[in-house]
Amino acid sequence: MIFSVKEILDIVLMTVALGFIFKDYFKKPTKANEPYDPIKALTQKDQSSFWLAMLVIAPGIILHEFGHKFVALGFGASATFEAAYTFLLIAVILKLAKSPFLFFVPAYVAWSGTVSHEQVLLIALAGPAVNFFIWLGAHLALKYKKVPTRHISIIMLTRKINGFLAIFNMLPIPFFDGFHVYKQLFIIFF
Repeated sequence: MIFSVKEILDIVLMTVALGFIFKDYFKKPTKANEPYDPIKALTQKDQSSFWLAMLVIAPGIILHEFGHKFVALGFGASATFEAAYTFLLIAVILKLAKSPFLFFVPAYVAWSGTVSHEQVLLIALAGPAVNFFIWLGAHLALKYKKVPTRHISIIMLTRKINGFLAIFNMLPIPFFDGFHVYKQLFIIFF
């Protein structure tokens, strides 16, 4: 079995949390100078911004983690998708507190097994590579006008989010993909 019941539950719960956390970025304009109330927004009948946030944000993150998972599995390692519940809870609290700062890791893939430095490099690179290819596909679809007019804004958001995820995850910050990529390159060449 490629995915356990727990992994599927983690994917669903992470997606719902992302929809809540980012829905205001996709909110329809309201009356001028009306302050945002997250509790009121939860009870409103129009939940389109919630669904749009899930549609645009979650796939890039889920597919990013699938990149890590499937490459690790391909090398014979065991790999499990995990929602980062502590970080998701912190992000929800920051959202409810109307914090202008929001930084968190929504999910990760825990993997183990005996693999070479080159394989670790490829496992770490797989996630950002997935985001790069999603960005490239969205970019080409927009450039060559292969998108119906009603979907242009969704494809533009998909392009921006995946471009950001590809670049951000390649920064050499400890525990990020970029750190592992550069560390393995250093080990391989030096």
